[in-house]
Amino acid sequence: MERVGALVVGAGVIGLAVARALARAGRDVVVLERETAIGTGVSARNSEVIHAGLYYAPGSLKAQLCVRGKALLYDYVAERHIGHRPCGKLIVATEPEQTDALQALAARAQANGVPVSWLSAAQAREREPALRCHAALWSPSTGIVDSHGLMVALQGDLEAAGGSVALGSVFTSAEPIGAQGQGGWRVQGATREGEPFELQADVLVNAAGLWACHVARAIQGPDPERWSRPRYAKGSYFALVGRSPFGCLIYPAPQDAWLGVHLTLDLGGQARFGPDHEWVDAASPDGLDYAVDAQRASVFYDAIRRYWPALPDGALQPAYSGVRPKIHGPGEPAPDFRLDGPHEHGWAGLVHLLGFESPGLTSALAVGERVVDALAAS
Repeated sequence: MERVGALVVGAGVIGLAVARALARAGRDVVVLERETAIGTGVSARNSEVIHAGLYYAPGSLKAQLCVRGKALLYDYVAERHIGHRPCGKLIVATEPEQTDALQALAARAQANGVPVSWLSAAQAREREPALRCHAALWSPSTGIVDSHGLMVALQGDLEAAGGSVALGSVFTSAEPIGAQGQGGWRVQGATREGEPFELQADVLVNAAGLWACHVARAIQGPDPERWSRPRYAKGSYFALVGRSPFGCLIYPAPQDAWLGVHLTLDLGGQARFGPDHEWVDAASPDGLDYAVDAQRASVFYDAIRRYWPALPDGALQPAYSGVRPKIHGPGEPAPDFRLDGPHEHGWAGLVHLLGFESPGLTSALAVGERVVDALAAS
């Protein structure tokens, strides 16, 4: 039976960043990816935004990993010549009663060490003449990135360090070798054609994204009651027909755990709007439907015209949708990221990454650092 130093389940942006970090730390790394290409799940269906880190509770993993990850990411994409643009973002209060939410956001940004500045309506319109708002926060460190280019570069680094990605390889189960996993992990899997395989790994990292809760429950060792029931929330995007009048990202003032229908840009300057938020009742990611319902456009028009009144009729076209891996349900408060390593669950060489939705892309390189540290300390 082949033995490897580290086995990572999932070749999305976080799985690849973790695998890269482990390989650069001297481990022999293999990534199992059930699909036939890297990054086809959550990593392929998002806004490609580099988040500043101003939304998350001070001291939380989301805040720590986003702020650290943002710094690492900007350095990395500049060094590797990966497409990106620090275009900045305006978070807007369209009504006077929303200014309290902006003020709370400004205080949170300050606590997280994230630069923001307060703009009056006139100052915001001077920056973006098409914008309607009562007040706004300017976030200069928000940006956009070519997420696929980023993942290709991470894979290249992994392979240069001696690691590899096994595409079309489906994880099925794992069990500890020795007391509390001290002897490593025996992993069972199968190719997409159904041919079984078995590996032994000193270290096992669950970075399976939409499948992460399923993978956690298929690994013997920690109490399965530790792991959340998998939940899914679909977000649809609509693209703007024609040229965007905005040169930066536009987000409405936050509402609970949802950031509202925001305007983002791709690297070519094309505007897209979304995501909206729709809880999906599915037993597993295999049951997810990514089709965009064109009738949802009416909600988008209403939401967008609160900050862009001149949006023309017929200017929105269905674009794509993504699904977020949730570890909470409707009406429940949004939890922090879960990075459960040996310190948390007591089993050697095992790390679970659960609930890594936004700002997962921004946080990826920092997650890699944190996983290496968590395993080194065990």
